[in-house]
Amino acid sequence: MAIKKSDLYTSLWASCDELRGGMDASQYKDYVLFMLFIKYISDKYGNSDDFAPPVVIPKGASFKDMVALKGNSDIGNKINTQVIQPLIDENPRLARSDFPDFNDPNKLGEGSSKVERLSNLISIFQKPELDFSKNRAEHDDILGDAYEFLMRHFATESGKSKGQFYTPSEVSRIMAKAIGISPANTKASTTAYDPTCGSGSLLLKVAAAAGRRITLEGQEKDVTTAGLARMNTILHDFPTATILSGNTLSDPKFKDGEKLRTYDYVVANPPFSDKTWSTGLIPEKDKYQRFTWGVPPKKQGDYAYLLHIIRSMKSTGKAACILPHGVLFRGNAEAVIRQQLVLSGYLKAIIGLPPNLFYGTGIPACILVLDKENATARKGIFMIDASKGFMKDGPKNRLREQDIHRIVDTFTRQDESDPRYARMVPISEIADAKNGYNLNLPRYIDSTEPEDLQDIDGHLRGGIPVRDIDDPVRLKSYWSILPGVRDALFESAGRPGYCQLRVPIRDIKATIFDHPEFAAFQKTTDQLFDQWKTANQPRLDGFKKDGHPKQLIEAISEDLLATFKAAPLLDAYGLYQHLMDYWAETMQDDCYLIAFDGWKVGAQPREIVQVKNKENKLAWPEKHDFKRGKRRFKSDLIPAEILIARYFVPERDAIASLEAELAAIEQQLDEKREEQSGEEGLLNEVIEGEGDKQKIAPKDVKARLKEIGKDPDYADECAALQEYATLLDEKDSIKDRLKTAEEELETKLGAKYPKLTEDEIKALVVDDKWLARIADGVQSELDRVSQNLTGRIRQLAERYQIPLQKLSANVVALSERVEGHLRSMGVDEL
Repeated sequence: MAIKKSDLYTSLWASCDELRGGMDASQYKDYVLFMLFIKYISDKYGNSDDFAPPVVIPKGASFKDMVALKGNSDIGNKINTQVIQPLIDENPRLARSDFPDFNDPNKLGEGSSKVERLSNLISIFQKPELDFSKNRAEHDDILGDAYEFLMRHFATESGKSKGQFYTPSEVSRIMAKAIGISPANTKASTTAYDPTCGSGSLLLKVAAAAGRRITLEGQEKDVTTAGLARMNTILHDFPTATILSGNTLSDPKFKDGEKLRTYDYVVANPPFSDKTWSTGLIPEKDKYQRFTWGVPPKKQGDYAYLLHIIRSMKSTGKAACILPHGVLFRGNAEAVIRQQLVLSGYLKAIIGLPPNLFYGTGIPACILVLDKENATARKGIFMIDASKGFMKDGPKNRLREQDIHRIVDTFTRQDESDPRYARMVPISEIADAKNGYNLNLPRYIDSTEPEDLQDIDGHLRGGIPVRDIDDPVRLKSYWSILPGVRDALFESAGRPGYCQLRVPIRDIKATIFDHPEFAAFQKTTDQLFDQWKTANQPRLDGFKKDGHPKQLIEAISEDLLATFKAAPLLDAYGLYQHLMDYWAETMQDDCYLIAFDGWKVGAQPREIVQVKNKENKLAWPEKHDFKRGKRRFKSDLIPAEILIARYFVPERDAIASLEAELAAIEQQLDEKREEQSGEEGLLNEVIEGEGDKQKIAPKDVKARLKEIGKDPDYADECAALQEYATLLDEKDSIKDRLKTAEEELETKLGAKYPKLTEDEIKALVVDDKWLARIADGVQSELDRVSQNLTGRIRQLAERYQIPLQKLSANVVALSERVEGHLRSMGVDEL
């Protein structure tokens, strides 16, 4: 059985719990990532019969040998000497500084506590779901994605000063697209370079976009982080990447003779505003001639890295660099360099990003896209202000899939259709005296929301301003598709420039929904979805064992976006986001199960085993689909509700009916208890507790009835008790029938799963699960359109509903009423 990605992530994150304690995330990440590394290379290369495997596993230095050390009093030292050191000796690309010290008492404790901690850590990686011989990082890079998951969490927990080793993968993907690398324009000799590579995630995104083996080279100043990068490249199945340690500015490692090596593609996320950039360097005497345009300020190293990147690009090279927004507008020495950059033609685009996106800082940053090819002919710089498209993700902001796609689409097509988002800015405008080569995006793109102006005349005399009804930002797009709806909603207010509602405010929504034009709009949307479904159902039905999930989601999501871009009023990117959210939440796991096990095996239920929770008590980790005695089972691919909805509707409805009966009886019991509580209540003698915690035990009802017998003095109480007891008996009867019905349905479910044919499974998964959920996403976008339109019209109608003259009259009338009441109370003067 294949592991779900979500389960893999959970298992890996559990390993962190073994180490957390008082250790900083920036420290314990090194231990967890090494365990992931040693487990992966042992599974993938431990039994390799290749003549020259990319990683050599010496005898006695595999993960199995670490397992043998569990419980050993000298476990930490033996891992260092018998596992790590032999690996380094046999693999020249690895260095001792790449790996943590497993015998460090300051981090791991001493004596039995260290032995237990390391033994538990090893045990976690022994779990069946972490068998990477079956779940290798091929095709869809399951392990590489898991590494990214860990790095994001480590960066989040490492804090402001220690999270810079990781570039958010969303930004890395944009950069890889922006430099234009793809399988169509790469070959074995293609080169890519990152001068400040951190843990290597940015460089690897470029390699992934290339779609083939290319030459990867990176340099990183921090030796531990460089080790992370080396492990990262191996885990991503790029063991030939060269990662070297050292200061890129003062001691660049990649040279051809005495000159800097140049590359086809360069990407970088340098440390923001590095105050020590010139340490060990005399810029004026730089032998690599990187500072001919000027020397950056001593306390602002951003342009130093940018100039190194430009010098490292081939004559047709492409590059993308993340820098703080300050590089776009700061003055003095940076202004001189910026002018030279603009005049060179190398700067192809600027992409402004949201604030609080990066782990080392909360300040907003931008991507500078460089291209030396045809630089002299470049007449403008394409600018994108993408600062408003993001989601909150814990303490940080995060780009959504729709934000990434919109940025990439806009950049690739040089799309200027929304001037509040992007435009091509001529060099002449940038060089104009009023701008003086200042590149600050707000100078050229006004992305602020237009002010919602109040109309004084409308407030004074009533009527909704036509200006608001035909507002080009908020409403005009609706009327181009629904002109009849506009006419059905509004009529002249009796004076030029103002309208009033034809219908009461409460009927706005119904007027829109019931209009034939809105029905036609909905029908068009349904037709587009049917068109997409017809085109993509064969892809979904045809997905099979050994299929590539990432290729599948790319194909169907791109087609969904392309299909709905033709839909008026709908946000195609929002619809795309619905699909990508569902992919991340459920569909991705489904596809990996199918790719590994096939449809039939993947659909079969697995037994759920109880685990210990945080209170160290046994608990069920997830909901079950059905039970057999005390055993519980769940199908990841076909949840019970989907199987029931197709095959067991009468049984489901019968259970729902019994549940409704039970709820009705319980309500009656609650009402009788509330009515007859208190000192004079007929049920007071059998009620326990107070307030919301009041209850009546059945045994107390029976005991009280027996106690009072047929005493006529207690006739009323006896009747109330008997009525309550009758309801209790009904409740017990319904509960018994409900339990029987549920057990019978569970028996039918358990028998049905093994009998499902592959075609039936596909119908359940593709039609009833995947396509039904995607259709819900389309409907939610339709709902958003109608809600936005209804909400805006209601807002305008309520805003101008009562003019000032009428308000004044109301105030006078209310004042007169108050005075009349006061006079009737004997108050003659106010």
